[in-house]
Amino acid sequence: MKPPAIVLLSGGLDSATTLYYALSKGYAVRALIFDYGQRHRREVTAARAVARAAKVPFEVVGISLPWKGSALLDSRVKVPSGGVRKGMIPPTYVPARNIIFVSFAASFAEAVGAKAVFIGANAVDYSGYPDCRPEFFKAFQGALDLGLKAGAGQRRVRILTPLVDLSKAEIVRLGSRLGVPLGLTWSCYNGGQKPCGVCDSCRLRSLGFAQAGVADPALKGVGA
Repeated sequence: MKPPAIVLLSGGLDSATTLYYALSKGYAVRALIFDYGQRHRREVTAARAVARAAKVPFEVVGISLPWKGSALLDSRVKVPSGGVRKGMIPPTYVPARNIIFVSFAASFAEAVGAKAVFIGANAVDYSGYPDCRPEFFKAFQGALDLGLKAGAGQRRVRILTPLVDLSKAEIVRLGSRLGVPLGLTWSCYNGGQKPCGVCDSCRLRSLGFAQAGVADPALKGVGA
């Protein structure tokens, strides 16, 4: 019997690769998708498409963050396009987003008897978000061990971050090997029919594909 696991799925390259990685490791995956009032619904559509392609059940959970505090939540705040600056947290950071997401996923996991929560966080080629760092997940694991019934009963719900130490190019290569439907994924911070090609997320993705020597079907014909 395959061990059950919850995978946080945003529809982007990293989360889709994490989903296929969990499947490759023999987990019975259930995907968790958040509609949290983000700038556009394109990524929710992509997440649904990736889950269906992987033939895994999924839940779409709607939550509200009415206080905004991010360019991804407030259309009045411009999405930066000048490139990622090391040591700076960009306006696309969503306050406490991974704390919220992993908390929901842990609740889901405990309710259905899953022993693992996978998240495609990355601390190498990323936008400088503090809640993507290994030390954050280590600390949050301790909180879950103390705060969950499963933890108190010595049946830990583990947070697994298989991509956290990989470069974007390494993630592209891994996704290609695992058969991730890269053309279905969406990484752009802006909505629309095609990626903008200039936001931080598009730049990081484009560079990763270029360094991996793999053509990106999602950015075909888009300048970046």
